[in-house]
Order: sequence, then structure tokens, then C-alpha cells
Amino acid sequence: MAAPDEGPTDAAGALWHPSPNCAERRDGAQPDMVVLHYTAMACAEAARDWLCNEEAQVSAHYVLSEAGVLWQLVPEAARAWHAGAGAWGDVADVNSRSIGIEIANTGREPFAEPQMAALERLLSGILTRWEIPPERVVGHSDTALGRKIDPGVRFDWRRLARRGLSIWPERAAAGDFHTDAARFGYVVAEDGQEAAVLAAFRMRFRPWASGALDDTDRALMAGLAGRWPVAATPAV
Repeated sequence: MAAPDEGPTDAAGALWHPSPNCAERRDGAQPDMVVLHYTAMACAEAARDWLCNEEAQVSAHYVLSEAGVLWQLVPEAARAWHAGAGAWGDVADVNSRSIGIEIANTGREPFAEPQMAALERLLSGILTRWEIPPERVVGHSDTALGRKIDPGVRFDWRRLARRGLSIWPERAAAGDFHTDAARFGYVVAEDGQEAAVLAAFRMRFRPWASGALDDTDRALMAGLAGRWPVAATPAV
């Protein structure tokens, strides 16, 4: 389903800049997740134009510049091509179940204040429109273990959590880290990805931590799994 040449945006203040790289959501799915990315490009406009290039075969619903300028490339009701191979809980086709937001950043610098404020407004609207709970706002690094690291260690997840737009862990009685990680949503698709789970978890919730798996990791993951499990029975 190609995006129209002209059309209204879903988000207030967004500039319509349609991408041909989209389709209908498969099997009648509706978005129940938001996936955050960084662009890893020189500027927001370059990322926007690449995501609108038919040869790229990638897109996102939104691109957000450092100054807070917001472009909508794909209607929220349509399937953008931003997540690629990956999973979260029982969701194997992340593109059909999510709204993708590309945030202009190389991954090496802090995210600008106007950009974060615009992201908060955008997320607030999306979560309200689609009745998405804050625990379903995730990073590309969460869904693509060992393959993607965005939005990266400089992204302020705790700020979003304080505003009810994401979540932040509290300690619980430590259990088995990887069992709790599966309950929370991390999907180990192949042998050897266990280390990638710890890396993704720390990138988001303990970006200052290093070294081997420790009791703080276990306690925080137990807290996440206990409060926000994606399923009653962990994937194995």
C-alpha cells in the first residue's frame, strides 16, 4: 500500500513527507508497540530522504530532528519497514504490530532538549490513540538482540518513564536472569544470544554497568518481569 502524495498526519504538528516503503499490516494487526530508533546519519533530512527512497526498502512512521521538527512518512495505520528481523515476547512480526520513530542522532551525543520534548508529545498522542501501555515502548536494541543498538546508551529512558511514556525498573527478589528476561519480553532466537540479552538490558537500564552478570542485573530484571510480564509462561 503506497502512501498517498498528500494526506493528513496523525500527529499534531507533523509535516507530511510520504514514503513509498510501506504496506498494509498483516493479518489485520493493529499497533500495540512503539519502537524507538536513532538514525545514525549526518542529519535528520538525510535520514528522512533515505527512508523515502524506494531503493532503500526501509521506512519509519516518523522522523524527528534535533530541533524537534517532526516528519510523518507513513500513516500510523499502515506497516512501515523499520524493525526488520526481531521479536518481542510473542510478537515475531514487529513491523505489523508497531509504530516506528527514527530520532536524529549518531549514537554518540546526548539527545537535544527540543527533540526530547517533541518526542514526549508524539508518544503521548500515539499511546492515547492506540491505547498502548508504556511498557510497550521499546528500543530497536530490545527487539533485535545482537544486531541493533539504537537508540543507544545516550538515550534518556528514565526521563520518558517519569512522564509515564516508558518504564523504569525497581529491584525485586533476584531470580534467574534469563528466565525473567524472557518473561519481560526478550527473545533468544538462537544459541549464543544470551550475552546479547544482558547487553540490551544494560544499554537501556544500566548503561554505566560493565563486567559479568551481577545481582543488581538479576534484581532489576526480576522487577521488570514481575511488574510487566509479556506472558504468563516464559519462552524457552
